Amino acid sequence: MRKETLRKLSVFSAALLAVSALTACGGRDTGTSQTNAAANAAETTAAAAETAAAAETTAAETAAAETAAAAETSAAAETAAVDGELTKLVVGASPAPHAEILNAAKDILAEKGYELQVMEYVDYIQPNLALESGDLDANYFQHLPYLESFNEENGTDLVSAAAIHYEPFGIYAGKTASLDALADGAVAAVPNDTSNEARALLLLEAQGLIKLKEGADLTVTKNDIVENPKNLELYEVEAAQIPRVIEDVDIAVINGNYAIEAGFKVADALAVEDSESIAAATYGNVIAVRNGEENNPAVQALIEALKSDEVKKFMEDTYEGAVVPLF
Repeated sequence: MRKETLRKLSVFSAALLAVSALTACGGRDTGTSQTNAAANAAETTAAAAETAAAAETTAAETAAAETAAAAETSAAAETAAVDGELTKLVVGASPAPHAEILNAAKDILAEKGYELQVMEYVDYIQPNLALESGDLDANYFQHLPYLESFNEENGTDLVSAAAIHYEPFGIYAGKTASLDALADGAVAAVPNDTSNEARALLLLEAQGLIKLKEGADLTVTKNDIVENPKNLELYEVEAAQIPRVIEDVDIAVINGNYAIEAGFKVADALAVEDSESIAAATYGNVIAVRNGEENNPAVQALIEALKSDEVKKFMEDTYEGAVVPLF
């Protein structure tokens, strides 16, 4: 500000010198006219300088304000942590493994200035509706294909902020103890929804139990089976209910989270999806948020906590292969 003041004084002084020079060179009438013209020019120049200075000052103040706001947003949680006041972060999740994983990240988030509140849901509808309405800051229970399908069917605008882990499908023994021992006409329980049934069919094909049409992907159905050497009978069941019918079938293909909830271990599975399979690349479980909030400081803090070495170790030690970190 002092520099601007000096600059304006310099401009005004130069104008006054010009006035003096004109007065000394001309007669009285001419000098008066020239003096008035020079004075007007000086005032105009000084006014322009003042306007430019004000514009520069306003621009600088605006930029400083924006920078300060950004810094305040990113540092608010840390400051709160130092003061002993944590910012609440509410995340919806299915009980296992998502809520358990979130709880393992609570201390890490507290160090970042956030108090994590986990809201548990036993269905796949309400956590997305609660997120859309603003009751949740994020949710953690679903893979991206399901999220995209939900948006399309319900008119919501939710997006993935990050993929955290993958839960491999497994084939578990029911009445029959091994795949080799499957009799002709054996019954295999599979999920009855499109995306999960496709995963089950691909896993059965990977074990040589069926053959799907060429180019089969995650849109295949049982109608795409071109070879069925053991004449397997597919028993289609709602995915969450498959663990309850396993004793009534020869084998069952179970989603990772439902297997965990039912007490099954991947180590006991007759076969599991390969970590390099198309399913692994597609069905990573994500942190979902409202569109535009992916880079919110609280969301980024949540992702950092879930991708920490401590939480990764928790996943590996607790679930023994049923939950595979994607980082």
